[in-house]
Amino acid sequence: MKILVVDDEPLARQVIRRSLARIPGMSCVGECATREEAITAIVQQRPDVVLLDIRLGRVSAFDIIAEIGADAMPLVIFVTAYDRHAIQAFEVQALDYVLKPVDTARLNEALQRAAAQLSLKRGVSPESPPAREDRLIVRDGERLAFLDPDHVEWIESAGDYARVHSGPRSYLMRSTLDRLESRLAKGGNFIRVRRSALINVRAVLTLERYAKGMFVIHLRGGAKVISSRYHQNALRRLLGTQ
Repeated sequence: MKILVVDDEPLARQVIRRSLARIPGMSCVGECATREEAITAIVQQRPDVVLLDIRLGRVSAFDIIAEIGADAMPLVIFVTAYDRHAIQAFEVQALDYVLKPVDTARLNEALQRAAAQLSLKRGVSPESPPAREDRLIVRDGERLAFLDPDHVEWIESAGDYARVHSGPRSYLMRSTLDRLESRLAKGGNFIRVRRSALINVRAVLTLERYAKGMFVIHLRGGAKVISSRYHQNALRRLLGTQ
């Protein structure tokens, strides 16, 4: 794959270039430090993937994407020290979000996802499944990861964040519960059961009456979520009752 590296720090570009040299099949076709250089290189070099830092001096990487157009951009993998832009990165169709300091294995994982996407676009059966557009960007320790909503059992509000529960593990995500409810509503699998909690209906094992209009919801991973009487209509639809 042809890779373009866009970062305003020479040392950061050097680190990324060294990582790319350790990954078979990757070719660095250029390095850019400014918005103008990046736009010119993307148009002229036509790379398969752009490894793009969030901040380029006073300019944002999102300015570059806006100038070219998200639909016209190559595959974008953000490589940055800033985790707070993860949601905005998803909105401009970024493929992945790798945090600095760059780990070669993590970068390779992102690039293999890019290879799968390119194979799909070119009509070749990919060796691994393509990235899903509805994946959730969550914090997993010191890194960001993508989580398939089908693997999520429930989500609870945690201040300015949401805590996403998947089996025995939980992850923090920079998003409000209202925003997640709106985003996941199109799939039809997530319902609001109280002001501070969403559940995946596919993860429900049993419902136990708790109080008038309230239930204890037993989930497949062992969690128990108590619903609110103010959201009982959603649960009644789940039960198939009026």
